[in-house]
Amino acid sequence: MAELLPGGSDPIAFHARFRPDAIACVDLASGVSYTYRRLSADADACARGFVQRLGNARGARIVIVSRNSALLAVITLACDRAGAIFVPLNWRLTATELAVLLKDCEPALILRQEEFAATVEEAAQLAGCVAHRMPPEEVAHTPGPGETSEASGPTPAAFGEPSILLYTSGTTGRPKGVIITHENTLFSALNFIAVAKVTPDSVLLCDSPMFHTVGLIAITRSALFEGACVLISDRFVPSVTLARLSDPTLRITHYFVVPQMIEALLADPSFATADLSRMTALFSGGGPLSPHLVLQCKRRGVLLVNGFGMSEVGSAMHMPFDGDYMAKNAHSVGFAAPFIEFMLADEEGQAVAQGETGEIWVRGPSVSPGYWRQEEATRASRSGDWFRSGDLARQQEDGSYVIVDRLKDMYISGGENVYPAEVEAVLRQAPGVADAAVVGVADERWGEVGCAFVQAAPGAPDEQAIRSHCQGRLARFKQPAYIRFIDALPRTGSGKVRKDVLRKQFLKT
Repeated sequence: MAELLPGGSDPIAFHARFRPDAIACVDLASGVSYTYRRLSADADACARGFVQRLGNARGARIVIVSRNSALLAVITLACDRAGAIFVPLNWRLTATELAVLLKDCEPALILRQEEFAATVEEAAQLAGCVAHRMPPEEVAHTPGPGETSEASGPTPAAFGEPSILLYTSGTTGRPKGVIITHENTLFSALNFIAVAKVTPDSVLLCDSPMFHTVGLIAITRSALFEGACVLISDRFVPSVTLARLSDPTLRITHYFVVPQMIEALLADPSFATADLSRMTALFSGGGPLSPHLVLQCKRRGVLLVNGFGMSEVGSAMHMPFDGDYMAKNAHSVGFAAPFIEFMLADEEGQAVAQGETGEIWVRGPSVSPGYWRQEEATRASRSGDWFRSGDLARQQEDGSYVIVDRLKDMYISGGENVYPAEVEAVLRQAPGVADAAVVGVADERWGEVGCAFVQAAPGAPDEQAIRSHCQGRLARFKQPAYIRFIDALPRTGSGKVRKDVLRKQFLKT
């Protein structure tokens, strides 16, 4: 079993043969540890279980609704070996939201933790889904005494066939299932291994959700493909994470955070005494970093480095391991990873000059072939062999990239392009502002103007102080016409601001 790569076995089988007793992963909630020998054997047993239950598992969608666990690592590898498609769904979703995804992917089997059994049951009924539902433990085990270890034909999928289906966060309209092939998975992991300096001696902590590309591929698959160790946590608790990063027995070298997570770590009282000396770096993505965050981490002796990636392309850009450079360029997402190619294109599809803003176009072996059963969306995202990301960026003189904004978030006010990310960066530096998001709204005179939704820091928010702050830092057409105070910005499971929700909220006021 496990023939996935042209001319050889999959990386897990390789490590199981040549480094069988090396620790592959540890489930921190249960304390269960997996050597590469056990991980590979359990994945084989689980693959046989899929075949026994489903018959021909090739191409079958196997859904899982679960918090992070080592079982997810076993099950996703088993799907590879059985030729099935692994579909991890966001356990934070409501039954109604899950039903949309179940109807879209039409699973053959649904695995769910007991914690989410009632929600999944309701979702399956709403979706008219006939797939069998069961706890993941029922298929993820090594055969015991008296059980057969022979299977009738688990057949791994070909290198270019689908391996994983990841649903986008749905910041705009209908969620899209991003098809990730075996080739995409491998090269996305290789990109992260290269830019993050992952080695067989590395220990990666994963408490990023494994229903997103970061937790599932950048952290977990990168560690396992390289023969490193991944510690899998079922949830993010700042004080617990800091204790783990400080624990000399765990020897954690790599940890990934979105900006909201690093802010939570910095705000925790134990951050001041945390021992981060063993860390290669704290890795970030999913949003801009403020110089303040970078400098705070630098003072504690750890690099905080930013990067850029997305479900459709995997790990794509990363900053160099240079604290001074990072401090001076906190707004940048760095340079292209080795197995990927970028172009910044204008509306006509022509490359823009250095320093000018263009849409990020990407191509390479980590780029998804398209969206599940959404041919129109797939065509719209392509120009020849280029994937159109929908993100706007400019390239600096040294070759590094700065994300300017989402193409769809940009609005035009009085004939001038306004990029909300630029305005948001200024707002976050204003007195009394903890966070901010800007959306374009219709205006009779200017076509569109900005509405800033401001999450206030402790204390009474002062709208006039915020406006005064903007006046000296933004051109008049960029200054928000409206300021609305909000308790918390609505976010997706991956931390992205739900601007569609904010636009609807504006229309109600």
